[in-house]
Amino acid sequence: MAANERTRVAIAGGGPAGMFLGLLLARGGIDVTVLEKHADFLRDFRGDTVHPSTLTLLDELGLGPAFAALPQRKITWVGADLDSGPAQLGDLSLLHGPHNYIALVPQWDLLELLADAASREPTFTLLRQAEVTGLLRADDGGTDRGGRVTGVVWRERPTSGELGTEHRLEADLVVACDGRGSAVRAAAGLEPAAFGVPMDVWWFRLPREPADPEGALGRIHRGQFLIMIDRGDYWQCGYLIRKGADAMLRADGIGAFRGRLAELLPWLAGRTAEAPPSFDDVKLLDVRLDRLPRWHFPGLLVIGDAAHAMSPVGGVGINLAVQDAVAAARILRPALLRGGQVPETVLQSVQRRRWWPTVLIQGFQQLAHRGVVGRVLDENAAHQQNWASAARQPLPLRVLDALPALRVLPARLVGIGPLPEHAPSWARR
Repeated sequence: MAANERTRVAIAGGGPAGMFLGLLLARGGIDVTVLEKHADFLRDFRGDTVHPSTLTLLDELGLGPAFAALPQRKITWVGADLDSGPAQLGDLSLLHGPHNYIALVPQWDLLELLADAASREPTFTLLRQAEVTGLLRADDGGTDRGGRVTGVVWRERPTSGELGTEHRLEADLVVACDGRGSAVRAAAGLEPAAFGVPMDVWWFRLPREPADPEGALGRIHRGQFLIMIDRGDYWQCGYLIRKGADAMLRADGIGAFRGRLAELLPWLAGRTAEAPPSFDDVKLLDVRLDRLPRWHFPGLLVIGDAAHAMSPVGGVGINLAVQDAVAAARILRPALLRGGQVPETVLQSVQRRRWWPTVLIQGFQQLAHRGVVGRVLDENAAHQQNWASAARQPLPLRVLDALPALRVLPARLVGIGPLPEHAPSWARR
């Protein structure tokens, strides 16, 4: 693309929010350009969950059969293994509709499916290896933060890693979908309000055998908390550690970590003797929970993780970002079809629509941080160790055990969300 070209909507970031928004707007006849900084989507995503509400959306877009053909695993229930015995936390099979499960699909497959569908629309452009580095402004072409956003500055990002030629793409609206470390958000001077979190997560893999349990499991034992997600031939594992404890725990050595895993999961002891192979295979997720008080600026809208970074609790981040994108497409299209600048009142409407579901989900995550995760990780408080190892289960788990029908409530909150969004009629195929 040559310098100083123009589009109606420039979307920074080709993740789930950016690709869904680009596809929907293109199907609505809007000229849209998605800028993705990588050459492809083949990266090691940990967020590979596709929830029932997103599965329904894919059906509405006519992409259900193509998605069903992708390799995937299905999770219908979520359980925890306490020292006091097993507990089932949520039962997605109780949800109504054809998609009463969470699909585990490599995120690159989902993104390529969306990119392929969007490429059939004449008003859609996907720029790969295009890293957005700044914003254009109405005042002086890009240096004054006080002016209306009129486009983006982007650089070619060759596979060698060196930045290439700088380009300018003018746009009537810029949408930041570039994640929790959003460069667009930073360039706009928008600062999220951060909420304290008690943990970070180590992500790694363990071998899985056919006789192993299926689904998603949680294991709590004496101040340790492990999440295991069934990925077919391996377990995707998340080991929760105290916030900021990464360097200290790594200094103990990989052998010490394997020993903790063997204590947590005696039935996996044979496999943890040599896995994970080294700490190079243990990736740190710096957990954040934050939210922008204001998701918009004249000429700019921020959605998804760029507007509200989510904790991994419940695995709802992708689902929430996709619903942001659907709501944004529906609300923005009439103003975009009229031509000219998109009034900021329209951008405010997107935030109003998605604000309370975001606050509700993040509130739920904060409660889980305080009431469960923080208590488990605090090994110095005896009563908290007893909470995880006592013979009697905690009250919420006892209620779910006594009244199995209530397991639909956490399943609905995680799988569908408090305000599911549906594809507008003009985007359906």
